Order: sequence, then structure tokens, then C-alpha cells
Amino acid sequence: MAYRKRIFFSEKQKAEIWDRWQRGESMSSIGRVFDRASSSIYPLLERTGGIRPTAWKRSRLALTLGEREEISRGLVAKQSLRSIARSLHRAPSTICREVLRNGSTKDYRAARSDAKAWDRAHRPKPCKLIGNDYLCRVISTKLHRKWSPQQIAGWLMREHPDEEDKRISHETIYRSLFIQTRGVLKKELQAHLRATRSIRRSRHATLKRSGLGKFNNAVSIRERPAEVEDRTVPGHWEGDLIAGSSNSFIATLVERNTRFVMLAKVSNKDSHSVIQALIKQSRKLPKELYRSLTWDRGSEMAGHKTFTLATDIDVFLCEPHSPWQRGTNENTNRLLRQYFPKGTDLSIHSQAKLSAVARQLNERPRKTLGYETPAERFNACVASIR
Repeated sequence: MAYRKRIFFSEKQKAEIWDRWQRGESMSSIGRVFDRASSSIYPLLERTGGIRPTAWKRSRLALTLGEREEISRGLVAKQSLRSIARSLHRAPSTICREVLRNGSTKDYRAARSDAKAWDRAHRPKPCKLIGNDYLCRVISTKLHRKWSPQQIAGWLMREHPDEEDKRISHETIYRSLFIQTRGVLKKELQAHLRATRSIRRSRHATLKRSGLGKFNNAVSIRERPAEVEDRTVPGHWEGDLIAGSSNSFIATLVERNTRFVMLAKVSNKDSHSVIQALIKQSRKLPKELYRSLTWDRGSEMAGHKTFTLATDIDVFLCEPHSPWQRGTNENTNRLLRQYFPKGTDLSIHSQAKLSAVARQLNERPRKTLGYETPAERFNACVASIR
């Protein structure tokens, strides 16, 4: 059996791999560029958890290799340290320290001294979480409650606006989770992140789109009032179905102004089942807080006229293959995949379970709401109409 010769990527090739990974390319497509399988790309990315390592840069104040060679030549020529410093336009103390730390005037070598300087410069800033029991405890607790690192960072900023040692950026949390050499947060906490990947993925990665059904007499999203588009008035909702195995589905609804979420159990994807479930959900809210519903053109909404007649709620339908037109709901569905992973049977969940998940999601702070929760915003709207 013939084995392929092992290859080692050059620094230029590594840079290209990281460029392609950050653009959102898959490991398989990156491997094809170098005539290799994805298994050859994974070890390079996994070493730092999919986070591109920071490139080292020499300080503009540091001695260069050329200057060190001038020092070496000056020492061979028996020049004084002060005269060498004068020719390099450096302080005499700089040249003195350089020579003393690298073998004295007799043993000084430029290349060896330059290499040692790079080694000594490898002193990364300690992670802020090291020794900070409060932050470690809070982050671990919130991750177990399925808060995202960005939500945790935003909440900490609200709770401790004047205490720098009790705040942390979401990027530091991600790095502590994915770069395990930091040894601060346990790797097991990655399982509580929204995207349960072993390495961090590019933010530009695209989502696959599934085919949607078609039907006539649709009221286009282009006819939707301006107050819906600019989110100034509460009561306008976006909806969709998330699918599981064994032909199981859950109807998801999110209010555009407050990001408040409701979930409805549906027995099937047929239009009658979905419409009846939506009618039942609509009766749980005041009429002032359910004015319109925006959905895609899936076949489950073929009976949208029945829904409008039963509830007096206008239904607007997106253009074909345009999920971004109801982006709030698309984002919410991604959040829900933490609770209902793809490929699992959704029919096993009761309506009580769905309501509990919706409640937990509504009690998580959102960046777009200034780190208030959807529940806080929605309850304020309910109180204002009473």
C-alpha cells in the first residue's frame, strides 16, 4: 500500500488557509486547493480552536537584525559601546544592555542575539479570567443557562459599569473556551454554546436554504405598512416552522419590536394543522399586541386567508427564497436550535415544554435591546395598554 508523503505547510500557505477559513470556506474546499483531505487542514485550525493566532510584530523601538550586525562588527573592530551607539543613533545604555544580556563583548553574535530577543518577547498578556473567581463563576453559570458570551459580557457591563475587574469582553470568553492552552474555562462548557462546534467557525459562514412551497393570492411583504418595517409599534410578528426528524415541526413566532418569542406545537406541516395552532396562539394575546404576521411562502401558509378571517390579523408573505425578509425570526430559530437540535424528534415535546423554552429565551438579555430582556420589553407593552 502506497502512502502519500507528509507535507508541512509554509507560513505563506498557513496564511492562505486562515484567509480562506475566515471567509467561510469549508475545510474540504480548502484541502482541495492544496490537493489534501480536510483531515490535513483540521489540525492547523484546531490548535487554536479555529481562532487565527495573532501575528507577531517587532516593536519599532526594538533593535533590528541589521543593527545587531553593526554592533557585532563594531565589537570585532574594538570600538567602544558609546561610539557604536553614536553610529546607530541609539542610547549607550541600549547597546550596553544588549551586549551584556547576550554574552559580553567577546561572545556577542548578531543572529543568536536576534533569535533570543524573539524568544524573550514571547510573553503573552495573561488572560483576565486567571485568578478571577467571580468572573469564572458567573460565566460558567450563565453558559449553563445557555446565555451567549455576548449576552454575558453585556449583562456584566450593565451590572458593574464602574468595576473594571468584574467586566470582560465576549471575545475573551470565546478565546478562553476554544483555546484550551489558556486553562481557565473548561472545554465542556462549549456544549452550552449556540453552535456546538469543536472549533470556532467564521462569522461569514452561510446557512443552507431549503425549498419553499408556492401558492397564489398572497399579500406581498411589499404591502406591509411602514410601522412594521421600522419596528416603531409593537404587535407585528414574524413566524416560521422549524423541522425535526419523523416529520415533526414546531411553529415559532417572534415579535419584531420586543423580540418576544412564542412557540406552538403542531401535529403536522399541513396547512390546516399549522393555521389552527396559530389561531390558538393568537387568542392568548391582546388584540393590540397582535396586528400582523409575516411568514415565508411555505405550503403550510396556503390557508392564510382562514387565519385572517378567524383572527382579524393581516398576513404578509415574503418573496420566494428571501428568508432575510423575516430576519428576526431566522435569528430566533438559530437560538432555538440550542434547545431543539437538528435531526431530533420534535413531536416528543409537549406544549408546556415549548412554553418553558420560550420563557427561558425571553429572559435572556439581548444586545439589540440594550441588554434588556424581551420579557421586560413585552411586559411594558402589556402594561401600557391596560
